[in-house]
Amino acid sequence: MIFDYCVIGGGIVGVATARELLSKQPGASLALLEKESAIARHQTSHNSGVIHAGIYYAPGSLKAKLCRIGAQATKDFCAEHSLPFDVCGKLIVATNALEAERLKALIERAKQNDIDVEPLDAAELTRREPNINGVSALLVKSTGIVSYKLVAQAMANEVRAAGGEIECGVQVSGIRESSGEVEIESGERRWRARKLIVCGGLQSDRLARMAGLKTEYQIVPFRGEYYRLPSSKNKIVKHLIYPVPDPELPFLGVHLTRMIDGGVTVGPNAVLGLAREGYGKLSFRFADAAEYFAFPGFWKTIAQNLKSGVLEMRNSLWKPGYLAECRKYCPSLALEDLLPAEAGIRAQAVMRDGTLVHDFLFVQTDRMLHVCNAPSPAATSAIPIGRMIVEKCMG
Repeated sequence: MIFDYCVIGGGIVGVATARELLSKQPGASLALLEKESAIARHQTSHNSGVIHAGIYYAPGSLKAKLCRIGAQATKDFCAEHSLPFDVCGKLIVATNALEAERLKALIERAKQNDIDVEPLDAAELTRREPNINGVSALLVKSTGIVSYKLVAQAMANEVRAAGGEIECGVQVSGIRESSGEVEIESGERRWRARKLIVCGGLQSDRLARMAGLKTEYQIVPFRGEYYRLPSSKNKIVKHLIYPVPDPELPFLGVHLTRMIDGGVTVGPNAVLGLAREGYGKLSFRFADAAEYFAFPGFWKTIAQNLKSGVLEMRNSLWKPGYLAECRKYCPSLALEDLLPAEAGIRAQAVMRDGTLVHDFLFVQTDRMLHVCNAPSPAATSAIPIGRMIVEKCMG
């Protein structure tokens, strides 16, 4: 049998793409292949669960547009499928005069991105969040929380209901494109498809090279380490509490996040991962580390971000340092409040010159489309990203 479409990757972007393909072409044959025993096992279920509003992104950029559309689409999808979500809002908190100035620039950016925000002075911040300290804050009203794992599972159910086949436990070992089809191998098994879409996440570069494509980037995994607060502190905040972004740093920084299960996490930091899919602090896979150690862009990135990288590593190894980041705006937290929680891993695409790829990166041939980089907030934006991918395939 030759399928109309094959999708590799059962994260939320892959599942959303499969769902959109079958919506656009009812009756089309589709196979979705996932190497894990179930879908949504990696970035989809190891993130903070935030429905982002898109305030940080450059006005008019694709990221800003997709995030704004995706936030509403995610909420609509959850409402339609009776999935729990909560539009609790986010407070971006300035803790000093420099951050307060940076916050003013975010207000202007919010206006340009058509995002409803409310500036708060210190007194109003304290009134709304008694446990949070700051000189000012910005309330982003449309930010919410959800379980993206549940969202992906509901999407997968729609794919199956529309006739799509989802096969888990399929480790792709070969991809060959010919003039009329693409053949996908997994051990002794074969799938043939007229069009292949690869949403490989942490494995995107390897799958692209497997398909014979020339890549100028390398996936470097960054572990985001979280702590969970004790249940006695589930009500410590009413909103999500975020720091003001530092333009000198590549990642956002530690924040307090309410979770849809009622708990509260703090994090993540960003430390180099020594295994692409190793979530434990001591996880190490020689093949993974050797691959990016041999990539020249990796060392350039390390050199460009050495100071922040050393600080992040110190805080990873020294819990009081991590706590100090949290206490900048939540001073009541203590060491005993930082309970173990599972880490996440960000698939960071790095170019040969050391540039971190912060936008979408696609490689396309006549019969293949590889999603090489789907940056945060890919989970929030999954539905419109799926539409964009389908338009590229059908265009």
